[in-house]
Amino acid sequence: LGGKNPMIIMPDADLELALDGALFAGFGTAGQRCTSLGTLWIHDSVYDKFLKMYADKVASSKVGDPMEDVLFGPMISEKYLATHEENLKLIQPHHTVLGSTGIGRITKDNPREGFVGDPEAGVFAHPTIVAGIKKEDALYNTETFGPLVTVGRFSTIEEAIELGNDHGFGLSAAIYTSDPKSVWTFHEGISAGMLSINNSTSGAEAHLPFGGNGKSGNGSRQSGIWVLDVFTRWQSLNWDWSGKLQKAQMDNEEVPHNPDFKI
Repeated sequence: LGGKNPMIIMPDADLELALDGALFAGFGTAGQRCTSLGTLWIHDSVYDKFLKMYADKVASSKVGDPMEDVLFGPMISEKYLATHEENLKLIQPHHTVLGSTGIGRITKDNPREGFVGDPEAGVFAHPTIVAGIKKEDALYNTETFGPLVTVGRFSTIEEAIELGNDHGFGLSAAIYTSDPKSVWTFHEGISAGMLSINNSTSGAEAHLPFGGNGKSGNGSRQSGIWVLDVFTRWQSLNWDWSGKLQKAQMDNEEVPHNPDFKI
């Protein structure tokens, strides 16, 4: 279930609520969810303000020992850290890097300000915001699956929807807005299989279908009642008690009632 899940911040959004959503979706579990925030798309009119809010919030959040009250703990393994560090190499000169006192693995020689615990006790990575993302950037098309969120800007909701679709992934998408018209424009245009309104991209519901379109998943929906079709198969059973050949379905006029019949 690969994803490059977009979150769209409209000019009429509740920015404090959107901040909480972007923080959790982008860096909760160190960004290691298929529904983690991929790219944060911010409207031009609130871009500078919200980007600063986001960068300040990420920079001041606690990272480290998962037994403590932290934003996120370690990476799953060295393998995932290595992939994360390869993705960091995709950062270009026109990008602005925010969110921490370094990038890559957190060590005593590459410390994170306010780190909780011993950085050598696990595979920890700096939270990284890469602002100034463009469609032609490799990071635009790459599922990073780590504590890395790209940020870009847009002028119209139609542009934001296009930016949210054109990488070909279609798992989860979110929009923050107070305008129902924007909600329905988003709903009709975005290609993701799961949509959240004023909630994070990670806000899946157990009773609703879980899955994606395009490069995300295989078309199945593995949650709610739809999961039954994924893990079961239909089989028809025809047990005839008429004692006569049926040339087609229900070909006989009558099956006599037998009150003594038992299985």
